Amino acid sequence: MTDPRATRTAEDAVAGRVRALLERDGWTQRRFAAAIGLEETKLSKSLAGRRRFAADELVRIAEVTGETVARLLHGRDGARARTAVPTGAAAAAAEPDTGREPGGAHGTRGRILDAAWELIADHGYHRVRTADVARAAGTSPAAIHYHFPTRSELLDSALRHNVRLAFDRQVAELDTIAHPHERLLRLIDLQLPDGALLRREWSIWIQVWAESAIDPARRALYWDAYDRWYRSIAMTIAEGAAAGVFVSGRTEALADQLTALIDGLGIQVLAMTPRAGTDRMRALLHDFIDRAVLAAPAGTERTENG
Repeated sequence: MTDPRATRTAEDAVAGRVRALLERDGWTQRRFAAAIGLEETKLSKSLAGRRRFAADELVRIAEVTGETVARLLHGRDGARARTAVPTGAAAAAAEPDTGREPGGAHGTRGRILDAAWELIADHGYHRVRTADVARAAGTSPAAIHYHFPTRSELLDSALRHNVRLAFDRQVAELDTIAHPHERLLRLIDLQLPDGALLRREWSIWIQVWAESAIDPARRALYWDAYDRWYRSIAMTIAEGAAAGVFVSGRTEALADQLTALIDGLGIQVLAMTPRAGTDRMRALLHDFIDRAVLAAPAGTERTENG
């Protein structure tokens, strides 16, 4: 059972970290509440420790302040995380925007990255011009070239931004889910291309896959970025196998199969392939988990077909 006192202490620590960020960046409670889309009274209660921040609120706070949800929850990245931490070339996704302006607003680099990520996701890497990014970010083409000397660096940074978004979302949502089966299903739900944000993330991924196929220089970053997602699936399956919930001895093979299935179905959804959709994608993934990942009930044996 969860210790209520430990939970209370953890919630107080989160509130303290958010209060420190407001003070660091010069936010007023009213402006900060508006920035994260939360009623000011709810923010006040959360900052005072009388209300717990919801998962989506923590994600928004991390986005606005340049922190990660892991640091908001635990004080550092990787502490008791139920999802894999970015490493290697993808680790830059967890770094804050060091050019922040008074009142917590994104610095120029942050605004450029936000604009570029959205434009590339919506219109395609090869159709986005430097002038388009400058216009959307409210800055000059010279500023774009200063922070991102080449267009290729914009796409690389867009991929790191994808990793950051997924990492924060998973940390916030999975932190309190102890059961491996429930956590695996939630992890899949968090990655379905449903809604504008997730469809944009998938669009960036698909474009990076295509570019990596013809550009060896991009592959190291892609490998590190994808490895974080793969490790998140694998660690969940391994924990489930150790607990007797999932089949044992097949963690790597099941992670390979499940991630490949997610990739293929996600591409079909984004390409609006006939019969494809997020509901069908979810149903097919749940079916795979039921047949291939879940351990057989005591006294029964799995057949080759499930």
